[in-house]
Amino acid sequence: MSDENNAEQQEEGVEVPYQQIDPETLQRMIQEFVSRDGADWGDAGCTLAEKVEQVLQQLRHKQAKIVFDLRSQTVNIVAYR
Repeated sequence: MSDENNAEQQEEGVEVPYQQIDPETLQRMIQEFVSRDGADWGDAGCTLAEKVEQVLQQLRHKQAKIVFDLRSQTVNIVAYR
């Protein structure tokens, strides 16, 4: 596969500063993100609220970022590389 085709298959993401997202929307976005895999956070030793707070702390400390994918029109939270 050529580099051009490979680039076309990659996400075309735009970073969205979490501070610019309504706090209630951000809360729901993080909840959806941490519950995608269907994990029961109680089994993992923490609650959903605690896991949401952990992700929020990662955003605050620039360990993670919110990316809007232009192609799929979806939002994801990813770790900084």
